Amino acid sequence: MRGPGKWWRGKSTPEKVETYTRWSFHFFAVVEVMTVGLSAAGEVGPGLGGWLMLLVCVHAAVCALTVSRALDWVCGRRKQPLRLLWTLGAVTAAVAVTALAVAEHGPDGDGVDAAAGGVFGVVLIFGAGSISLGVRNRRRVYAVVAGFAAGAGLVAFPLGQPAPVALVSALSVLLGSGFLAFTAVFSVWLLKAVYELDEARETRARLAVAEERLRFGRDLHDVMGRNLAVIALKSELAVQLARRGRPEAVEQMIEVQRIAQESQREVRDVVRGYREADLGVELAGAQGVLTAAGIECEVTGEAAGLPAEVQSALAWVVREATTNVLRHGDAGRCAVGVRVTEGRVVLTVENDGAAGASDGGGGSDGGSASDGGGGSGLAGLRERLAAVDGTLEACRVGEATFRLVAEVPLTEADVREVAV
Repeated sequence: MRGPGKWWRGKSTPEKVETYTRWSFHFFAVVEVMTVGLSAAGEVGPGLGGWLMLLVCVHAAVCALTVSRALDWVCGRRKQPLRLLWTLGAVTAAVAVTALAVAEHGPDGDGVDAAAGGVFGVVLIFGAGSISLGVRNRRRVYAVVAGFAAGAGLVAFPLGQPAPVALVSALSVLLGSGFLAFTAVFSVWLLKAVYELDEARETRARLAVAEERLRFGRDLHDVMGRNLAVIALKSELAVQLARRGRPEAVEQMIEVQRIAQESQREVRDVVRGYREADLGVELAGAQGVLTAAGIECEVTGEAAGLPAEVQSALAWVVREATTNVLRHGDAGRCAVGVRVTEGRVVLTVENDGAAGASDGGGGSDGGSASDGGGGSGLAGLRERLAAVDGTLEACRVGEATFRLVAEVPLTEADVREVAV
């Protein structure tokens, strides 16, 4: 079974904010019952106090249900719960009027007046605050708060409340409901902002992947465009020569065959990533893309002096790892380090997004494609590194950190060149 810790760590940042917001407002219902419901039962007695507590519990339950549906509406999962909002308003008014009637016409005693007055004020405050969570704009929120406060003052007169008491009740409801309404509006704004930021981050990640695909497309176009044009021209020339019975047609077709074979070799180079890539450029690009996506990225070490084939292999490791940090997990920090030690170059990519990712693609794991493919994923990276006798290790470090380590041996001449 998944424990509470794994359940929480398995959520994304927007889901965590939504869960915190949802249960914070649900806790308000518990506060309502604990503050006035239990106190009413204790001060008035089990008979009338029990009925007051039952009314408070019903009101708190309707508030909790309204909050849940309103947050689903805020997150775009359901329509605005208009009927439930009106139901909560009616229940709030009924409970408040009942409490005020008990204070005026119920048993005499300071305890009864205090308990009924507490129920009257608290249900209006929490009712207005809960309704504000499901209202679309601020003007309507102001109208809800002002309406509940005015209603608290106006209802008090027909039931015999003095004017100062009615005014104090209206001001209390205005301040209390205004505070809860402000909390609701701010919570909704924060929740929407977090979801929009997460969506923007995903968009940047998709753009980074799309840019990589465009770069691959440009490379493939550069390789195939010119060669196909030459093949088409020489084939047309060979056809014309063959129709005229000229022996040069054979030479042209031999040239077409040579160009076609050369094109096949160059396409394989592009697809398998054997074309040289600059490690320094990839390190700078990784830092820029991750920083733009809101991930703190630290790059240490330099690629200067490394052999071209080593730089090309490690550059693809950086490119693949960066793509997967963006696409998988929920990383907030990524560290990329290059160092030369004991006759080998070591590239380390470490991020803290393993906790929020699935086991199959945590952090910088090979999640962009299946590992069985020859062009991407961990298997593809190992193939590239194997060409320079390198190795690749990928594993979790603790519960939240994923580390990818690529090592490539260097010759003595290479080590001396790097040292210089």
